[in-house]
Amino acid sequence: MRQLIIDTETTGLDPRDAHRIIEFAALELVDRRPTGRTLHLHFDPEREIDAGATEVHGKTWDDLKGRPRFRDHAAEIVEFVRGAQWVIHNAPFDIAFIDHEFELVDGSPSATLHDGVIDTLALAREMFPGKRNNLDALCERFGVSNAQRTLHGALLDAQLLAEVYLAMTRGQESLTIDMGEGGGLAALALPAMAGGRAAIAVIAPTAEERAAHEAYLDALERETRGPCLWRATAWT
Repeated sequence: MRQLIIDTETTGLDPRDAHRIIEFAALELVDRRPTGRTLHLHFDPEREIDAGATEVHGKTWDDLKGRPRFRDHAAEIVEFVRGAQWVIHNAPFDIAFIDHEFELVDGSPSATLHDGVIDTLALAREMFPGKRNNLDALCERFGVSNAQRTLHGALLDAQLLAEVYLAMTRGQESLTIDMGEGGGLAALALPAMAGGRAAIAVIAPTAEERAAHEAYLDALERETRGPCLWRATAWT
């Protein structure tokens, strides 16, 4: 599966007030692994930037005058983002701005470009109701270092969100089983039944497998900041 972690910086809070995107970043994941491919662009918004927005990302219109406009890069953005699932923190905000920019170009909504959107803010609110769930809080909760984030920046925020998203959604894909040659489900087949009962083979873990399991539980405890219930079951 191809996913894009997307973030924008803007001139203000609402595109209905003619606010514009000044920075766009997309970071590619394939099968939940970063590929190293990114798209990172700055734009001349052709208008002043609200003081409150400048306090967030540190940019003024003077910093961006003379840069290409969003419409100058629209084809490049479409080519990069088309067909992927988008992962965005507070997705309605960024989607509204992306839709506004494409409306100014050719009227195409973002829904024609993506294969679904995951809102990590909504996901975090389900996982941690009543808690602070902005990106800084999630970085702290999942042990993602954000020491370099003194101001918001689209690419840096996308990189941090990628780590947070993978930590939030970590599942069984991190517990891999290598069955080796001739493995797969056939390797787990039970012997033919004799006398109405099947002989069940019990395969004990090796010392290396136990060590890997303990290391995984250590990582879980660091992320959840609490004891892992799996440790209540001793090895037999």
